[in-house]
Amino acid sequence: MSLLDKKLLRDLRSLKSQALAVALVMACGLAMMVMTRSLILSLDSARTAYYEVYRFGEVFARLKRAPLEVARRAAEIPGVAAVQPSIARMVTLDVPSLPEPATALINSVPERGEAVLNRLHLRAGRLLSPGSRGEILVSEAFSDAHHLKPGDRLSAILNGRKVALRIAGIVLSPEFVFEAPPGAALPDNRTFAVLWMNYEELAQAYSLDGAFNQLSLALQPGASVSAVIASLDRLLVPYGGLRAYGRIHHASNLRVNDEIRVLQGLAVGFPLVFLAVGAFMTHAVMSRQITLQREQIAMLKACGFGAREIGSHYLKFALVIVGVGAVLGVIGGVVLGHRLVDLYHRFFRFPDLHFQLASGALIVAVIASALAAMVGVWGAVRRAMRLAPAEAMRPEPPARFSASLVERAGLGHWFSASMRMAFRNLERKPVQAFLTSAALALATAILIIPNAFRDGISYVLDFQWDIVQRQTVSMGLVEPGPARALADFRHLPGVVSAEPFRATPVELRSGPRARRLSIIGLAPHGQLNRVVDADLRQMVLPPQGLVLSSKLGQVLGVRVGDALWVRSLEGRRVEKSVPVAGFSEDFAGVSAFMDLGALNRLLLEGDVISGAYLAVDRSRWAEFLAAVKETPRAASVVVKDAMRESFRKTTAESIGVLQTMYLTFATLVAFGIVYNSARISLSERARELATLRVLGFTRGEVGAVLVGELSVLALVAVPVGLWLGGKLAGILLLSINTETVRLPLVLTAANYSFAASVITVATTLSLLLAARRIKELDLVGVLKVRD
Repeated sequence: MSLLDKKLLRDLRSLKSQALAVALVMACGLAMMVMTRSLILSLDSARTAYYEVYRFGEVFARLKRAPLEVARRAAEIPGVAAVQPSIARMVTLDVPSLPEPATALINSVPERGEAVLNRLHLRAGRLLSPGSRGEILVSEAFSDAHHLKPGDRLSAILNGRKVALRIAGIVLSPEFVFEAPPGAALPDNRTFAVLWMNYEELAQAYSLDGAFNQLSLALQPGASVSAVIASLDRLLVPYGGLRAYGRIHHASNLRVNDEIRVLQGLAVGFPLVFLAVGAFMTHAVMSRQITLQREQIAMLKACGFGAREIGSHYLKFALVIVGVGAVLGVIGGVVLGHRLVDLYHRFFRFPDLHFQLASGALIVAVIASALAAMVGVWGAVRRAMRLAPAEAMRPEPPARFSASLVERAGLGHWFSASMRMAFRNLERKPVQAFLTSAALALATAILIIPNAFRDGISYVLDFQWDIVQRQTVSMGLVEPGPARALADFRHLPGVVSAEPFRATPVELRSGPRARRLSIIGLAPHGQLNRVVDADLRQMVLPPQGLVLSSKLGQVLGVRVGDALWVRSLEGRRVEKSVPVAGFSEDFAGVSAFMDLGALNRLLLEGDVISGAYLAVDRSRWAEFLAAVKETPRAASVVVKDAMRESFRKTTAESIGVLQTMYLTFATLVAFGIVYNSARISLSERARELATLRVLGFTRGEVGAVLVGELSVLALVAVPVGLWLGGKLAGILLLSINTETVRLPLVLTAANYSFAASVITVATTLSLLLAARRIKELDLVGVLKVRD
């Protein structure tokens, strides 16, 4: 081992706590990078394998009704490799363990043989036998929510008739990796199920013998998705076909893509912040170390060591920190990645989803941390390399002290001698004071970000289910019907008030931009499901025009007064230009609203409704639920409180886990920054503080100088850090928000108080640890004359 390497080991031992603090900061950033990159690989690999093995379709279409001969004609479209016709209907379920009715999407499976596309993966029990009746397959997500197993029974209302059903097996489907009600942005595994039944039994129940109402296609290699969709749309228009779409727009696949996009944002944002902080801390440590070792550098050069050897020596110091941080970061990333994969099983149902370590992420992580360290240390190392031996042997010129600004302002008598010394030192070394204050501001800022996620979740819960949705339950009809159906809803037990709604699928187009969704027609002054603006004021739907969610307006690139081309995808297929009348606020999915009467006029229909929002007397809740379970015309029943609880237990809980993880990292980093700043201040001023002890100052008075300096810097840094944290939180939230789920930037007093409290506690503990070293100051050394 060379002499410089022995010196390196001695330096690391003397600075072990500061080096470890920097390594932990880097480890936090690297852990998140390894974790998120590996999760992206895990999700993408599981999805690709699942889609391939179980032959997930590439083009999908829904329609009113078509004979099976039409499916054979679809197979003849150029570029089509295989077709799978089927039946899908929304039904109401009566589950013994569930007080309220559940909603299910029931799909058909071929009576004999395996499906050509969208094959099922059996988790438990058995698949349906040919000719079996009264048996179903149930999705794993719903069965887990209710602890269902093969052999259990439930009942469903099929086309107005209540039918007892027996569970034959628990299955997964590539069509429902993410299982949510049609048109919903959030999962609800408690009250929404996906079921499968033999084709002939389902066809007989809905008078669809020899027919189908949905179609999946697989394409030949190199086939044009858009060309196939255009041909398929032309074929299905006479049969009430809704516009076909590709796999990229499939609801379940879209949610997996959204999750990967969120992870990609997190894989850059948080690691970048932490590695930048690590680079800053490395620079601070090495700059102070080189300043304190001026004489040692001079002696090394005088003894024949070259500038490159000395530069390499200090670079090795930084690389050791990087190495420790990389090891800790990889271990942390793997451990946290395994935990999050377990969490993902709640949302994404794959036959095999396990954590895969992204080897490329390891290389990127090590390179990124090394670059961060090099950027932080290079300026200090270059200064050491350029230092001439004669200059380095000469002690630094004594500092010129003068009265501080506080003293010149006539306020000096308000402060102790120790505090006045602290003020003078801060003015004497403005660069060091700025760097320390900047470090404390960064420590404060990163504490704001995780809690902004938490506060965003809380705001969405209150907004979605208190401000916007004020109904107790919403009910949808099997088919849109006349407005007099509202009277039937009002006559249900316990119903206090009822407001109708109309939902119709459309395509909205503005130039090249288009989105397919349902326009919701509401009563203009409705109180149960309100449309509100960004200031949370209720919007009155105008007699003409569309009100779009702000996100949809952003996606389509339109402003108030612009015209949108609206194409109805059912009924008479009306196409018409409709002006944009305003923008509403929402945080889940994208929405478009119209006055109920205006929507029916647009569709060239009479007074038609799709369902109603109901306010129910809680004292008659059980009576109401019992009546709803026996209502044959109800195709869907959504209980607001059940949706809120489902969101809280799924999406909110998963984001909460991430928030806790990032908050832990941020707290560790904050403590590391503050402790590092305190130790650097102590090492810089060790000789001066020892001199004060020789002159008769007590240990407490000497410690007060150090405490005063950091306290002043913290008072300056914390407000700046709070402001910076809000900006960083806004940037990160913007990078991970998607069309399906968005979190608003909510900055609360509790968040600011928490960040300030953590910095206060970190500063106090760091100063206590640093103050313990005051008794170790070399009082004899300061008595020696430095030549």
